[in-house]
Amino acid sequence: MKNNVLIIGAGAVAHVTAHKCAQNNDVLGNICIASRRQSKCENIIESIKRKNSLKDKTKKLHSKQINALDVPALVKLIHKTNSKIVINLGAAFINMSVLEACIEADATYMDTAIHEEPDKVCEDPPWYANYEWKRKDQCKEKGITAILGVGFDPGVVNGYCALAVKHHFDKIDTIDIMDVNAGTHGKFFATNFDPEINFREFKKVWTWIDRKWVCKPVHTEKQIYDFPVVGKQPIYLTGHDELHSLSKNIDANSIRFWMGFSDHYINCFSVLKNIGLLSEKPVKTSEGIEVVPLKVVKACLPDPKSLAPNYTGKTCIGDLIKGQKDGKEKEIFIYNVSDHKDCYNEVESQAISYTAGVPPAAAAILVAKGVWNPQTMVNVEELDPDPFIELLNKIGLPTEIIQIKPSGKKSAS
Repeated sequence: MKNNVLIIGAGAVAHVTAHKCAQNNDVLGNICIASRRQSKCENIIESIKRKNSLKDKTKKLHSKQINALDVPALVKLIHKTNSKIVINLGAAFINMSVLEACIEADATYMDTAIHEEPDKVCEDPPWYANYEWKRKDQCKEKGITAILGVGFDPGVVNGYCALAVKHHFDKIDTIDIMDVNAGTHGKFFATNFDPEINFREFKKVWTWIDRKWVCKPVHTEKQIYDFPVVGKQPIYLTGHDELHSLSKNIDANSIRFWMGFSDHYINCFSVLKNIGLLSEKPVKTSEGIEVVPLKVVKACLPDPKSLAPNYTGKTCIGDLIKGQKDGKEKEIFIYNVSDHKDCYNEVESQAISYTAGVPPAAAAILVAKGVWNPQTMVNVEELDPDPFIELLNKIGLPTEIIQIKPSGKKSAS
């Protein structure tokens, strides 16, 4: 059994993953949380103890300071903590250095987002081929397990696609991944995860249409969809990580990603964008100080973790899949609904971070038990979805499936 987990990062998602790993430390063993600012790691540990999340009190829960761009230091930390599983939940800019360290240290690697370079945004597809996939052969040669994008989206939604292929369809025509937050945080304007990464997503829209990549302007295609539980919500066609692997690994004519945005969010985003405050390019002030506008905006916005105590409402994330089964047309919606207040009561988190933070812990448990053991680099849709979905059901993220009849009516499947 592989055990002992090193969590890189101490943000809102890492907070949830650490809680969930602690709740399952009888399987996962010792847990070390490491970040550039060790005080943030200690805050997570205090929360875990306050909520009594540590299942096996004999196992170690501790923190370390680390510069995640320093590969030798990472390798040393992996060895020192005897960590067999490394969950990278830092900013997407550190993916490749953490991956390199895991390959060198013979440790399992996991992340929840595609690698980014600070001076490049919305790279041409398939984005994974520019970075992570270049290390796939090396992982295979050394027998290193690397699981890419194992949050919710990307992650669970990829697993939903694999579930659809395995159990529900003979042929898939379209996949529409839809993510809405029908919640309220009480702030004038805020993002639910790292503002810098959040805003960088919305530069252009790469989407998979009729088996080819199509680039569209951001926030130009909108629809209203009637979701389970949260009802009718506006959603916009958006580029997103999972399209870059699903287009390669899932046989479907079109795969699109839709994200919910309120009119207020769109208005604020548009103003920031139009006056140049979402630029990742440095500018110089009249005082001669060089600043990156996007980083200034990030510094002015609330920390996503601070939103949790006052968040109300629910999220709904899922895959609307159309195709054929046994010669007949079929349409299903596979989804999860999470409640912000329930998430806070359990682990002091809002539901956006909760949905992203639970899946890496589930993946770590499956790897620790040997249920998932690819010994190469994979995206989530390349793994058996059944144990993943079943475990998520048990540890906080239940999946529901609705069959949509030709009339448009929905029924539980």
